[in-house]
Amino acid sequence: MKSLYRKIFFAIISVSILLFSAAAVHAYTAEELELSSQMDADQLPSTAPIKPENDTCLQCHVDGSFSNIWTPTIRWVLFGAAGVALLFGVARSASVWKTREAWVPLPERVINYLDDRFQLTDFLKPILSKPVPDWQRRWWYCLGGLTFFFFIVQGITGIMLAFYYKPTPAEALASIQFIESEVLLGSAFRMIHHWSANAMIIMACGHMLRVFIMGAYKPPRELNWVSGVMLFVMTLAFGFTGYLLPWDQTAYWATTVGTEIAGSIPVIGDLALVFLRAGWNISSLTLSRFFAIHILVLPLITLTFMGLHFIMVRKQGLMKPL
Repeated sequence: MKSLYRKIFFAIISVSILLFSAAAVHAYTAEELELSSQMDADQLPSTAPIKPENDTCLQCHVDGSFSNIWTPTIRWVLFGAAGVALLFGVARSASVWKTREAWVPLPERVINYLDDRFQLTDFLKPILSKPVPDWQRRWWYCLGGLTFFFFIVQGITGIMLAFYYKPTPAEALASIQFIESEVLLGSAFRMIHHWSANAMIIMACGHMLRVFIMGAYKPPRELNWVSGVMLFVMTLAFGFTGYLLPWDQTAYWATTVGTEIAGSIPVIGDLALVFLRAGWNISSLTLSRFFAIHILVLPLITLTFMGLHFIMVRKQGLMKPL
């Protein structure tokens, strides 16, 4: 019974604090409305009807009289977060007082629940518990991990950009301009996508240079080197196929030159040219072909070779400096 009374007591306190916060917010906004309505009434003739009071949290967004759209949002986020934090603290304290045990964080509870059902610890322990020697903790051994990090950034920002990008010649450039000017943080995500692509290429070059200088490509790691070379080729292909997607003059002529270089390859040059352009000339089909390769074909091939690369690194370890 004591625990029940305690829960009811804290529930009443929580509701009272929330009601007090809501009343304070309403009183603050009501004062602003009262002042504005009084000013409007002073300016109107005595025979004019008095304007009804508007709720700043609803009416302002309907008639457009309130231009600062962030104030209501920030207000709701602030007081909503405070209310959630208060309720969470009450629930946590009630749980500790009731069970007389230390509070277990929610992420740990979820992990324990999944581990109890699927025994994930037994599967992940051999993978995550491998010790790393001190000589492998220098910065030049992190270049491969940085390349993978920038690949993840590319995937996340690319998915966000794909929500608004339209792969047609008539709308490609317009959709890019819409992302730059109209979408919230669209320009920032596009720049992150652009610069992380350059950083991924630089980190991949540095990683391969480090492997070559230290002789880590030699047996028994020659297949790991082959998979790394394929990943480097995929990285360059990502940059090449993504360059055409804005469909402006720079992208058009750069793609023209790039496909002409591919067409100069002996024996298979014509086949490569027709495959990349979806024909002998650059057209709308070329844009669709590059977009499909950029978001579907290359990610699947990259993830395949990346999995093989990680498995071989895990199995054979890293080459000690010569």
